[in-house]
Amino acid sequence: MAWLMLAGAIVSEILATTALKLSDGFSHKGWSLLVVAGYGTAFFLLARALKLQMEMGTAYAVWSGVGTAAIAAIGVLFLGESLSLAKVAGIVLIVAGVVVLNLAGGGAH
Repeated sequence: MAWLMLAGAIVSEILATTALKLSDGFSHKGWSLLVVAGYGTAFFLLARALKLQMEMGTAYAVWSGVGTAAIAAIGVLFLGESLSLAKVAGIVLIVAGVVVLNLAGGGAH
């Protein structure tokens, strides 16, 4: 259940971060409301995952790794942002770090 809460937190954070870009500095009301609602939901679900005994370091590593990779992909695929070999290498290293943390036994108790 903790992993499900974390997944929901990550999806909410990705939506909120994408909306933040689309809000154009909070000048678009609808996108701005989605930013606030998305981040609020993300932190609520992250708190629930932690309460369910997920280790904080693992939760944050997965949150940041998956979020970073997803936001980079959304930026490239939908927002016209650039993708370089260095960016790809950085994302691969982040994902590898998350995998190593999980293999080290950082799951829920």
